[in-house]
Amino acid sequence: MIRWHSYYAGSVMKVQLLITLFTVLQLNTVAQIHYPYPTQSVTISTEGKAARMVYMDIKPATPSGRTVVLFHGKNFNGYYWKNVIQYLANSGLRVIVPDQIGWGKSDRPDLHYSFHMLSENTRQLLDTLGIKKISVVGHSMGGMLAARFTLLYPDRVEKLVMENPIGLEDYKTFVPYQPLDKIFAKEKQATHESYKKYQHSYYTLWKPEYDQYVEAQAADLASPDFQKIAWVNAVTYQMIYEQPVLYEFFKIAVPTLFIIGMSDRTIVGKDLLTDQQKLTYGQYQVLGKRAANLIKGAKLVEMEGVGHIPHIQEAGRFNKVLMDYLNQ
Repeated sequence: MIRWHSYYAGSVMKVQLLITLFTVLQLNTVAQIHYPYPTQSVTISTEGKAARMVYMDIKPATPSGRTVVLFHGKNFNGYYWKNVIQYLANSGLRVIVPDQIGWGKSDRPDLHYSFHMLSENTRQLLDTLGIKKISVVGHSMGGMLAARFTLLYPDRVEKLVMENPIGLEDYKTFVPYQPLDKIFAKEKQATHESYKKYQHSYYTLWKPEYDQYVEAQAADLASPDFQKIAWVNAVTYQMIYEQPVLYEFFKIAVPTLFIIGMSDRTIVGKDLLTDQQKLTYGQYQVLGKRAANLIKGAKLVEMEGVGHIPHIQEAGRFNKVLMDYLNQ
């Protein structure tokens, strides 16, 4: 009996060691995501704190004199824009791709996060680069940010493009409120598998090439500052929940395009809803039309059979639609 117990204990220890080694190897693999273009940084001062904002600045071989800024979503960073960057740069556009403070390679300070603050940070970046006029393209949460930036600095925006933006409905009117501590506790429990499961919902059909975007998000799991990252993830969830921008769409006066994957069913806080509510809300085939009607002269391009990220799922078509609009 004693010998069996010793053998069993030794086997358990070996299994635990193998699990630990596998986890370390997995995290090391995750951490090796390389951005498609060199990154630079600028120090932004906000709320009395200095934070490093990392960005890519891609200058075309044959410049047209125009600049586009790409705003990433909440569960992403600048990495997932790589195909769009290449297409735009090859078309003569300068492309600026910031990791917003709180995301990606940028610092994660404990701040009062708001779309106003993120917009102001981006303005500071553009001033540093000496860029006066831009077109802005925002995906998911980046769509909310692009709208807020346009409302704050309309004289700097030539065109606004929102790709499957979240916030086309006011989540706090139907998603149950969660205390920040509860959101933080959930964010701390994130795993590689939980990130992958959530990203599966972005597409109508999962493909192996999408794994790289899971790795780009899951790189945070290997960070020694993961607790700080989880906190920022929690407060920015709260930012989305509490700071809708759709009620001000009618004020947007710059040329605007919505690109909508019609099969998208994204809802921030979806896991808190009943099955019936999940069928009622997050209906992008309806939300896109409604949003476009709120902005005078806005155009809408709908993509059948496409989910939350058209610029990945239908890269060729997305890039052509975007470039055609920017060229108009």
